[in-house]
Amino acid sequence: MKKWILFLLITCNVSFAQLTTETLSLSDAALALTKQNVTYDPSYFSIAYPNGDIPSDKGVCTDVVIRAYRKLGIDLQKEVHEDMKAHFSLYPKIWGLKTTDKNIDHRRVPNLMTYFKRKKATIKITQHPKDYIPGDIVCWNLGGAITHIGIVVNKKSKDQKRYLIVHNIGAGQVLEDCLFNYKIIGHYRL
Repeated sequence: MKKWILFLLITCNVSFAQLTTETLSLSDAALALTKQNVTYDPSYFSIAYPNGDIPSDKGVCTDVVIRAYRKLGIDLQKEVHEDMKAHFSLYPKIWGLKTTDKNIDHRRVPNLMTYFKRKKATIKITQHPKDYIPGDIVCWNLGGAITHIGIVVNKKSKDQKRYLIVHNIGAGQVLEDCLFNYKIIGHYRL
């Protein structure tokens, strides 16, 4: 493990301060999700609270992030709900809600972006692959008002120039080389 970390730091020009056990753990949690068969399903579900989840064989991009953090003992459903409840006016009003909805709020990319920003997890957006390390969260605009989110993981592209992403853009929870395929609108390290 130590040799792998040293190799990672040297080849990616990453400092020890940037790379932590938690970020590597989030990467590992995201990679584990790719072994599950999940059908893309943006349906609204009534779920338990806290620690609620939609059926394990269904999901969207946000569910990848939610499930990866949950493997680390972090319940984004609860965290986002509590923050939204306390600071509702700071969250997007895209959906016309008058109050929080613990079934869906954490499953919306703009809400997760607001939550990460409020937690001071924002990292500068660049076009430099070395700035995106395992455990980072990246958000994209796919066009119009369609947003997307994924997790940078500790697997490299074929050309070894950038890390891959675990996300669900329609084909389930998959590992892909897509970091710069869309316009990046958010970069976070929680």
